[in-house]
Amino acid sequence: MNFPITLQIPEAVRASGISRSCLYEALKRGDLRAVKAGRRTLIPVADLQEYLANLPQYRAGA
Repeated sequence: MNFPITLQIPEAVRASGISRSCLYEALKRGDLRAVKAGRRTLIPVADLQEYLANLPQYRAGA
């Protein structure tokens, strides 16, 4: 089975569960890396996984 190594923005939104605007903000801040292939913006899956792994953990009552 083949797995993609990059995701387009809509695919990254579906895969991560974060909003499109949150994704673009992360790109703007430099917290998440993207590459361009013509007009398409592609996010490497490994970079998306790293970004999600580095998000703060939820702590009830904090």
